[in-house]
This record gives sequence, C-alpha cells and structure tokens, in this order.
Amino acid sequence: MKKPWILAIPFLLLVVISCQSKKKKEAVPKRTSALNFIQSQVAQIDTSLYSIRKITFIDSMRTDTVYYSREQFRQLAADFLSLPDISSEEFDGRFKEEEGFDEMIGRLTITNLPVKPDAEEIQRQEILIQPDQQGGGRITSIIINFNSSNKDSSVQKRMLWQVDKSFQVATTRQYPGQPEQSSLYRVVWNEEEEQ
Repeated sequence: MKKPWILAIPFLLLVVISCQSKKKKEAVPKRTSALNFIQSQVAQIDTSLYSIRKITFIDSMRTDTVYYSREQFRQLAADFLSLPDISSEEFDGRFKEEEGFDEMIGRLTITNLPVKPDAEEIQRQEILIQPDQQGGGRITSIIINFNSSNKDSSVQKRMLWQVDKSFQVATTRQYPGQPEQSSLYRVVWNEEEEQ
C-alpha cells in the first residue's frame, strides 16, 4: 500500500521552486532612471515662461547665441530624450549601480556603469544629489557619456544636465580618413544672462 504523503512530494517541490524563482526576480536591483527625470524637466519647461537660449561655442573666443520658444525646447533636448532608459527591464544585468559620497563637492553620486562596455552605448551615467537636513536630497546634475560606432563613423557625446537651469552637449565625431570634428552647445533656460 502506498503512503498518501508520497503524493504530496511533487506539490511541495513545485511550491519550493516557485518561491525560489520569485526571490530571484525580486533580487534584481532597480536602477535610477535619469531619462524619466529629464522627461519631467522637459514637461515642466513646456509649460514655463522661461527665456530659452542656445549657445553654440564656435571656438575658444566666439559663441553664437540664438533664442528659442518653449515649443522648440523638446527638439533642443533631443540628444537627451533619445537616450536608452537603462533603468528598464531590457537592461537588467547589463549595468551595475554604485553609490558614493563625494566630500569635495558635497554630493551623493549614483553611478551606472555597463557590465560589458563594448556592448553598450551609454558608457557612464552619474546622478548627483545634494543631501538635505531631513535625510533626503534633490538631484542637481546628471552626467552621461555616450559612445556610438558603426563602419562609417564613431560618435562620442559628453552630456551634462544641470537641473532647473541648463544642459550642454559636447560631441566628437570621427569619419574614416578625416580629421576629428568637435562641437559644443549649451541650452540655458533659468540662469542669469552671461556677461
């Protein structure tokens, strides 16, 4: 005669395996989304009355300044808005997030680095947070290093978003058999006029 508890063994194994898979799913740490934060900044500017200026640096002595309407801001911010969101599930396991406090600048830094740098366009993402008295803080800056290469060219972008103030993009392009091309522009919406 078979013992009835033997029939319960497959059921118990199924319960144990499902509990372990839930633990594995929960163990994936959630990365901070710089893209979501930048999108919220753009939405805020869409409804603002800020004067928006784009300053293009021609060389070390000359700049070109053009004023834009708030309806054009989203287009100006396209370099940021077109970045992949490394906090999405698609990037699970592809980036590692580290936190540290920088004593020199007095900021908490959340840094995301690719596990396999050759396989990712975003090479570094840093979110700088100014701590407050209540144990929280506010994001002050986002820094993103972006590299893209194909058989025709390579592009490097060094991008800085200064929260509620400005952003800038420094781009270096290299085409086969040609000298490197560099450009730098800055978009300002909530800063004093530069002297």
